Amino acid sequence: MTPQSILLAFLLYTALLFFITWLTARKATNRAFYIGNKTSPWYVVSYGMIGASLSGVTFMSVPGWVGDTQFSYFLVVAGYLLGYAVIALVLLPLYYRMNLTSIYSYLESRFGFWSYKTGAFYFILSRVIGASFRMFLVVNVLQVFVFDAWKIPFALTVLIFIVLILLYTFKGGIKTIIWTDTVQTTFMLLAVFLSIFLIAKNMNLSLAGLFHRAADDGLTRIFNTDWSDRRFFVKQFFSGMFITIVMTGLDQEMMQKNLSCRNLKDAQKNMFTFSGVLVFVNFIFLFLGATLFLFANFKGIALPSRSDDLFPLIAINQLGPLAGLVFIIGLISAAYPSADGALTSLTTSFSIDFLGLQKKEHLSEKKKEKIRYLVHVSFAFILLAVIILFRAINDRAVIDKLFTVAGYTYGPLLGLYAFGLFTRKQVKDKLVPFIAMISPVICYLLSRYSVLIFSGYKFGFELLILNGFITFAGLFFISRKNSKPA
Repeated sequence: MTPQSILLAFLLYTALLFFITWLTARKATNRAFYIGNKTSPWYVVSYGMIGASLSGVTFMSVPGWVGDTQFSYFLVVAGYLLGYAVIALVLLPLYYRMNLTSIYSYLESRFGFWSYKTGAFYFILSRVIGASFRMFLVVNVLQVFVFDAWKIPFALTVLIFIVLILLYTFKGGIKTIIWTDTVQTTFMLLAVFLSIFLIAKNMNLSLAGLFHRAADDGLTRIFNTDWSDRRFFVKQFFSGMFITIVMTGLDQEMMQKNLSCRNLKDAQKNMFTFSGVLVFVNFIFLFLGATLFLFANFKGIALPSRSDDLFPLIAINQLGPLAGLVFIIGLISAAYPSADGALTSLTTSFSIDFLGLQKKEHLSEKKKEKIRYLVHVSFAFILLAVIILFRAINDRAVIDKLFTVAGYTYGPLLGLYAFGLFTRKQVKDKLVPFIAMISPVICYLLSRYSVLIFSGYKFGFELLILNGFITFAGLFFISRKNSKPA
C-alpha cells in the first residue's frame, strides 16, 4: 500500500466517525456527555466495549507475544470471566443503588474526602498512562508507513490524532462514544478474521489445518507449571480476574459506559454478554499470533526486533492490498477507542471529582459546559505529551508494560474498594493518601528483589494483587473502632 492510499483510508474512516458524531451529539447536554442520559441500549454498549477493551494493545501486542509465551495469556483471559462476574454482581449494583456519575464518589461516602480524592487521582494517573501506551502503538505504525514518507514529525502525527478525537468527543461525550465504539469494534474484528483467512489461503491450509500446524510447532501451549515463573498458570488466572476488576470495574471509562444503560438489569446483561464474547475474541487474537509466526517461517520472513511490529509487517507487505487496507482501518479503529473514551472519562472524573461541577448550583449549565470544554482540551494535550515521552523510552512488548504499570497504579484502588466493601471499619481519612503512596513503593521493592527474597520467585501480573493486599493491610492499620455501614 502507498502512503497516499493509507492516508485516504484514514480520512474516509474519520469522516464516518464525524458523521456518527453529528447524528448523536445534537442537543447533547452535560448529562448526555457524562452518562448518555441513561438511554444507551445494553447490546450496543456490550458490542462496543469489545473494541474499547481490546484497543491497539491487543490488536498488535497479543499476536506478537505468542512467539515468546505461546497461549499462556489465555489463562489471564479465562480469569476475566470471574472478574466480570464480580463486577456484574457486586460493583454494578452498588453504583446503580448510589446513582453515581463518577464511581469514585463511593469512596467519599464510605471513607471521606481524602480517600475520594486518592481514588480519583489514581484513576487519572492510570488512565493517562494506559491510554497513552495504547495510542502510541497505533500511531507509531501509521508514522512509519505513512507520515515518515512526507517527513512529518511524530509529534505532529500525534497532534493530528488528538485534535480529531477532541473534535468528535467535544460535544457528545459518552453518548457519541457508545456508537462510534460499535464501528471501531467491527473493523478491528474484520481485520483479524480476514488476516487469518488470507494466511491460511497463502499456505494452502484450512483453518483447522492451520491450528494443528500451530499446535505441532508448540505455539498453542497454555499451561506453564513452573511456580516460580512469571507465567505460572495459577498466577495467570487469578491475575486476570483482578486485572478485570480494577481495569473495568474500578475504571471510570469502562463503568461510564455501563452506567449509561437504562437500568441495572440491562447493565448486567451487557457485562455477562460482553465477557463471554471477549474471551472468544482474545482467543482469536492468540490464534492470529500463531498464524503470523507460521507464515513468517513459511515465507522465510525475518522476525522484527519488536514483536509488536510482526502483524503490520505481514499484513501490509505480504498479504495483498485488501489485507493491507483492512489492517490499516482496523488499526485506526484500535487507535480511536484508546483516546476517545479516555478523554471523556478523564474529563468526567476531573470535572466531578476535583472541580465538583455537579455540586456548584450557582453556576449556569453554560458556564459548566465551558469549564468542561477547558478540562477536555487540557487532558488532550497531557495525552499528547505522554505519548511522545513513551516513544522515547519504549523497549519491549507494550501489553507487558501496560499491565506492569497497572499493577502499581490500580493496586491502591483495589485495596480501597476491597476494604470498603468487605469490612465495616472506618479509617483515618487523612492518612489514606500516604498508604496509597507507600503501597506501590513496597510493592516495587518486593518485585525488584523477589528472586533474592523468595528463593527465585518472579512476580508477574499478580503484582496487582500484592499491591491491593498491601493497601488493604495499610488501611486496616489506620482503621478506627467506630464503624460506618459498608
